[in-house]
This record gives sequence, structure tokens and C-alpha cells, in this order.
Amino acid sequence: MSDDYAALGLVAGIEIHQQLNTKEKLFCRCPTTIREAKESNGEFFRYLRATKSEMGELDRAAEEEMMQVRQFRYLTYDTTCLVENDEEPPAPLNEEALDIVLTIAKICGMTPVPEIHTMRKLVIDGSNTSGFQRTALVAMNGTLPGGAHIETLCLEEEAAQRIEDTIFSLDRLGIPLIEITTGPCMHTPEAVYETAAQIGMILRSTGKVKRGLGTIRQDINISIRDGARVEIKGVQELDLIVEVVRREVQRQVALLKIKEELIARGASIEKTPVDVTSLFTESKSRVLKSAPMILGIRLNKFSGLVGREIQPGRRLGSEMSDYAKKCGVGGLFHTDELPAYGVTEEEVLRLKKALDASPDDCVIIVADKPQRCQCAMQQIIRRAEMAFLGVPKETRKMLEGGSTAYMRPLPGAARMYPETDVFPVRVTLERFAALEIPEMIDDTIVRYMQDYGLTREV
Repeated sequence: MSDDYAALGLVAGIEIHQQLNTKEKLFCRCPTTIREAKESNGEFFRYLRATKSEMGELDRAAEEEMMQVRQFRYLTYDTTCLVENDEEPPAPLNEEALDIVLTIAKICGMTPVPEIHTMRKLVIDGSNTSGFQRTALVAMNGTLPGGAHIETLCLEEEAAQRIEDTIFSLDRLGIPLIEITTGPCMHTPEAVYETAAQIGMILRSTGKVKRGLGTIRQDINISIRDGARVEIKGVQELDLIVEVVRREVQRQVALLKIKEELIARGASIEKTPVDVTSLFTESKSRVLKSAPMILGIRLNKFSGLVGREIQPGRRLGSEMSDYAKKCGVGGLFHTDELPAYGVTEEEVLRLKKALDASPDDCVIIVADKPQRCQCAMQQIIRRAEMAFLGVPKETRKMLEGGSTAYMRPLPGAARMYPETDVFPVRVTLERFAALEIPEMIDDTIVRYMQDYGLTREV
């Protein structure tokens, strides 16, 4: 199978985010205690908007987040403070957390930066009350014993815990987090797994990291030849990494085949949506019958492709639906899957006739308030146009089982700008040299086997 991945030109890298087990948070003196939502002693609300970079540019990922105007609700505790609320400037960077990160840098043979400058990373999905995440580059250029190249090592603040779509808990916000980024040096799903496992072992060997579900997350960057770099966020279970990589390769291969078929068919997109609300006034579909507006669009010679599976449980239509949902709609219907969901064969025939669709065409409809419908249609058209290019560059979230869904475009340089409220921290050679490297768990296992005659399993 590795030969197949070599032929496809698979290239992968990982970013591992691990919570550090410090007494205090990164930029305040609150404890790093995880709380239950029912223990909250207060709440407040915020609307978040993107800010432009120093060069006057707006990050494309943040710009898409602003397509929906959402009010975010934040739960506070007696273990959180005004820093988490973004109502007080941050305290100096946590020195205990910095020493842990520097120790890991030393284990990986990395070079620390002489002066650490904290940056702001624009994030307006509600996970940070300020609208940005504070992050600082600590070290660069290291190598794992297995040969994987470590590009950067950063210290950053953990995001707030999402309770529901727009409700966040502030107990987790500000917990020190280490971010370890490898180079694009892995070429099989198994190599990605092995590298992640090795980094996890190093982190646990320090005895200074938190344990349990949600305390460590892997982001995987994947591309194949003629595909594109895709970042998959939030892979929490190590055992799922191989399946996630396999399914992303499957998705990119499928999208490239769809691209070839669209070009061979001479497919095209009608870019003017048609109001088809009147066709569904007596529909048995509750979604369509009660909708203030229903818009339709014809995709010429797309028949059979919108409904084609590209990952287990996912189709090209699912990708289009992900884009449409950014406008607040619940999803879409398309004629590759209709009649279904209460939509009858007769209604499908009327719909195709209204849009002058041939058997080779696919019709997509969305139902919601007029403004949302118009926005969603533009997103659907945008994603349909991307199908002619193959694989879009995206940030995606992992779904149960290892398939993925679109989150947002890959962010650019415009999302980063200096944090002027946190003083720089100098890292002296003496401080770095004085750090003690702990025994690695793998070495401890070998020592116990030799000293006590134990098997590896024991």
C-alpha cells in the first residue's frame, strides 16, 4: 500500500497541541482547573469582528467567519478572572510554562530564539473572547530520533471550551499549550501515526503535561500530487490518524477524478439563482413547505457527480452544503438524491422544468430566509466552480470515523500581528543549558526490561 501512496505523491505533516500541567495559566494567575458548566457563577455576551493586519489586509478565513453575525455567550467561574474576559491586560508570560517548552526543545535538539515575542493570531469563531489567540515562537529546527523534522515549537494559550454552537466555557481559556509543528516529511499514513506517537511519548516523558481526552489534539496537513494542502483540525485519538490520512487521500483522488470528468463533459454553471418557492407550497417536506424562500441553481452536465461519494458518508454535495451552511442555512437538496426527504417525483419534474434542466444536469435548491438563501447560493456556486480546479486549499474538521467536513479557507499571513501588551522574554544560553532532560518513557521501558526481566507488555 505504501507504493500506492508513493505513486500518489502523498506528503503530510502534523501540528500537535498539548496542554501543559502548570499551576497557573499563561497570561494570568488563575489555576488551570477544568470546571463543569453547572459550576459557572456568571456569564457575558460578545460579538466578534475581524481586524485588519498591519498591512491593511483582512484574513480570508476571518472574513468568511463574519458572514454570520453571531452573539457568543461565555460562562465564568470563581477560578477565572478579567484577563479571560478580555477586560484586563495580560500578565507577563508564565515562566514555568516557558521552561517546559524549552525542555522539550532541548530534547528535540532545537535552537531557541534569543528573544520571545508574543503575537496575536486572529480567531473570531468565538473560542477567544478577545478575537485572537496569543502565541509565541520559542524554538526552531529539530529532529526526532525517528528522523522526522521539527520545524517550530510555540507556546500559546488554549482556547475556550465550546459547550454548544455559540456557548463557551472560560475555564480552559488561557491554559498553557505547546504547539509542535513538523515539516512535510511523512509519506504514508503509518509514518504520520508513528511520528505523532513519538512526540506524544516525549511530551509524557516530561511529566509536565495534562492527560485525558481533549488535552492533546493533532492537526494533520495532507496533500497529494495535483491536489492541494488541506489542514484537518482536532484529531484527538491517536488510533484514528491512519484512517484520517487514508480518507483524505481518498477524497482528493475522488475530487481530481470529478474535475477530469467535468472538463471532459464540457460542464458549466448557471450563476443566476431562480426563485422556485411557489413549486413547493403544498410539499410534504416540512423544510420546503415552511420556508420563506426557496432558490434553485442549475449545474450543467453535473448529473451524478454531486451525489458521488468522495469519502465514507460524504459526497460532493456534502462539500457544497458545508459552504452553504456558512450563511446560516441548514443545508441543501439536489436532484442526484431526489425524490427523498418528503420531496416527490412530481415536484422534482416541476423543478427541473422550471430551471430548464436536462437529464445531464443537476439542480440544487436551498430554503431559508431570503438573505440567507442568496448568500448560500453564492457559496454553492463558489464551491461548484472549485470543482473544476480539483482540490481546494481548506481547513477541515474531523468527523466521527475519520471523514472530514469543511470549516474555513486556509488562513494567511494577515491573521498574525504583534501583541503589544506582553513584554518580550529573553532566553539566555545559561538558562537553556541548565534545563535537565528527563528520561524518555521508551528508555525507561528498556531499562525495566533489562533490570527486572519484565516483558515489554508488562
